[in-house]
Amino acid sequence: MNETRKGFVLAVGAAILWGISGTFGQFLFEQRGVEAGWLVTVRMLLSGTLLLSLGAARKDASLMKVWENRKDVTSLLIFSIFGMLAVQYTYFTAIRHSNAATATVLQYAGPVLIAAYMAIRKRRWPSLMEYLAIAFAIGGTYLLVTHGNPDTLSVTPAAIYWGLLSAVTLAFYSLQPAQLLKKFPASTIVGWALLLGGIALSFVHTPWQVSGTWDVYALLALLFIVVLGTLVPFYAYLTAVRLIGAEKSSLLASAEPLSAALFSIWWLKTPFSAVDWLGSFLILSTLFLLAAPSWLAARRAA
Repeated sequence: MNETRKGFVLAVGAAILWGISGTFGQFLFEQRGVEAGWLVTVRMLLSGTLLLSLGAARKDASLMKVWENRKDVTSLLIFSIFGMLAVQYTYFTAIRHSNAATATVLQYAGPVLIAAYMAIRKRRWPSLMEYLAIAFAIGGTYLLVTHGNPDTLSVTPAAIYWGLLSAVTLAFYSLQPAQLLKKFPASTIVGWALLLGGIALSFVHTPWQVSGTWDVYALLALLFIVVLGTLVPFYAYLTAVRLIGAEKSSLLASAEPLSAALFSIWWLKTPFSAVDWLGSFLILSTLFLLAAPSWLAARRAA
């Protein structure tokens, strides 16, 4: 498998696991009374510890090498707090105020922000496709949060705020660690970012003050979130970013809102109307609009 194909598989696989883990988070919030901040803290601490422990068992020299250069340390700390911690906290808080499907779709305004940032960085006006993508993202978000009636909100203002903030943090998370990933393995960057972010959040949400009602189903949900919803997909996604870049990785991650919606509708019976599907379709269409120029260029080159 060549690197491009491997990057595509890793990005899509990570997205599907993230979507399902968001549904497990919704289950813990709605049916077991777990607090979102506590869940994110425990998720990051356990996942980070596991990933770094695996690296130590393999005697990975990069685990401590990342701390040798002041610039690398600064970049890692910024990514840990404003990337890893922020993207998880905003996403799960959005789920807490709405549901996994709505929160995940709102988060996927992120690729539009990435495209806008890249246009500014390259000092060029957005293309026609990028303008169309922005219009679709705005229209889709409008339908999702109002059901087409500007006088009413179908989700709470808190859900809108945290959902759109998660889009901003997703864009930052995808772009900021690019230089670190060129120097160090994704497992090292993800492991330290998870652990450091978890430690920082522990000062706000103490991990040993357990919230909610716990039984075997709640424990299994937490286990899925920690291992298959955090450790595996974050490593896979950042590996994909290294292989195929942030723009393509964020576009391929469009499988996340679809998996979150389908799984939550099937398992938790989350209501999702025709207008919700239309709004989701418009937002997800932005991903393909943004990808179209590079796909057409690749076909011409072939």
